[in-house]
Amino acid sequence: MTDFSALRTAMVDCQVRPSDVTKYPIIAALLDVPREAFVPADKRDVAYAGEHIMLENGRVVMDPRVLSKMLDFLDISPDELVLDLGAGLGYSTAVIAKMAEAVVAVEEDADMAAEAEASFADHSVDNAAMVTGPIAEGAPKHGPYDVISVNGAIEEMPAAILDQLKLGGRICAIFMDGPAGRCCLGVKTDSGVSWRRAFDATAPVLPGFEKQSEFVF
Repeated sequence: MTDFSALRTAMVDCQVRPSDVTKYPIIAALLDVPREAFVPADKRDVAYAGEHIMLENGRVVMDPRVLSKMLDFLDISPDELVLDLGAGLGYSTAVIAKMAEAVVAVEEDADMAAEAEASFADHSVDNAAMVTGPIAEGAPKHGPYDVISVNGAIEEMPAAILDQLKLGGRICAIFMDGPAGRCCLGVKTDSGVSWRRAFDATAPVLPGFEKQSEFVF
């Protein structure tokens, strides 16, 4: 029988800490949330393999190193409201819920959203709400948000998402340019969102976040 608890500890000690992620709230959340419970049943044995776990429709359960580094840059506080976009089966939401006051997850695949909600109930993730709808539209009625996390990559960030971020709020996303990707942290100011490169990473581009074609005359 697989000892998932030991695998979870090894994930933190061998993947997360060596990536210079040492903040206690992140480590504690990763040790507490059973990653294997938020992946497809046939992929539980590779839940801690140190890479993205591919789901249907281009969704991923993020590589623990990538997710932990994103959370490190976002530096979520226990009094903050977080929007988790492209939540898939809900792993990232469950992890963030350990650090934030509340999390609103958005997933447009109805089956995945329902499975995530069931997992939230099974594992007492009581401060997370799932919104089933287009990821690129976010969840404006529950905002504005202190923090926005994007599970998956983008080519362009829809204005509708940035509009849901509070002044001074943070947003983290992986920007893809062809095969290359970079994770960037954005901070909202009076003049818009100021982005800075955080680290290199890749992921599938989420629906609605593709670069719009430009007509050339």
